[in-house]
Parts: sequence; C-alpha cells; structure tokens
Amino acid sequence: MELNSYIDHTNLKAYTTLKDIKKLCDEAIKYHFASVCVNPTYVESAKEFLEGSTVNVCTVIGFPLGNNTISTKEFEAIEAINNGADEIDMVVNIGAIKNKDYDYVKKEIENIRDAIDGKILKVIIETCYLDNDEIKNMTQICNETFVNFIKTSTGFGTRGARIEDIEIINENKNEVLEIKASGGITNIEDIEKFINLGVTRIGTSCGVEIMKQESTCNN
Repeated sequence: MELNSYIDHTNLKAYTTLKDIKKLCDEAIKYHFASVCVNPTYVESAKEFLEGSTVNVCTVIGFPLGNNTISTKEFEAIEAINNGADEIDMVVNIGAIKNKDYDYVKKEIENIRDAIDGKILKVIIETCYLDNDEIKNMTQICNETFVNFIKTSTGFGTRGARIEDIEIINENKNEVLEIKASGGITNIEDIEKFINLGVTRIGTSCGVEIMKQESTCNN
C-alpha cells in the first residue's frame, strides 16, 4: 500500500505564509502526494511551485462554514480554476441540510460542478454536524450529482472523520463515488483503517510525519 498516493497534503491555517506554501509543495513533490490543498489566495503560487511535478493543486470553496451564497461559491470556484486549481473541495450549506432543504443543496453542488469545467469536485458535508440520516441523504445527493468525491470534514468542525461516518457512506454510495476522509488524521494507523474501508483520499497536515512513520504530529 503506497500511502503517499492517498494524501492531500494540507495547509489551510489562517496564518499560512508564502514560505509555508513553498515548503508544503516541496514536501508534496518529495513524497509524491496526490495534491496540496491550500486556501484560494495561494492557488497561483502553489501551481508555480509544483510546475513539472505530478502533484495536483487542490483548493477550498465556501470554506470552512459553507454559508456563502451559491453565486459566491460559483465565483470562487471559477476563479480558482482560472488560477490553476486542479481540484475543488467545496463545503455545502450545512444549515440547508439541517433545514432539510435538499433541493437547495443539490442545486449548489450542480452549479459548482458545472462551473469548473470537468475538474475534480469533492463535496464536504461536515459529518460532525449531521445525524445518520443526513449523512445518508447527502451521500445519495452526491451519487445523483455525479461528483467525484464525498468528503467528511473541513478539519475546522467539532471533530474530524470517524469510522462510523465512512460506514454510513459506504452503505449508500454508488460504485463510482469516491470518499475523502479528513480531520484529525495524524498517523499511519488512522490512514490504514480508512483505506481498508475504501477511502481513496486522505486530507491531512501530517503527511510528512506519516511517511516518516513518526508517532506524533504537531501540525
């Protein structure tokens, strides 16, 4: 199992500097991670730092609360693609899910999907705020909208991914929908548990420590 190919090497801190992004990209190249995940302001820089490598640039939309309007999320996504993003991780409107307004949620996903010209789309549902039925319903919406991934968490909620979330998703997803687990994943044991459940991407800021098999990550 080549763990590096599962990892979205992530730095979404509010105080991230350009130097931090250069380090993130250098590490991603060294370890052949799937992507770097950065805030939109650093997409152009990350693209430049990763030039000539196989590492994708991933960025976040409607992050971390998901409460931007649909048109704002569309603009964010289009600008990110124009700036060089290969993958979009969008936070859905969590309040709309809690309101059972699934038509709204489906519409915003479809609008972002259609705006990004076939680039990879991962839909963040923030499982820490959802009950089991809501996770089930969001998985079914991700099936229906033909997005690439359903993603568990932003890493800014009350908790990250857990095994129970993945099990519910697996019970309800179709054969083509992939799963990204993120939030609180800090060691090889965590990653292996999720991969064994069929997860194909891992969002973590501890990628280097994991590859070095270090027991602690202070990121």
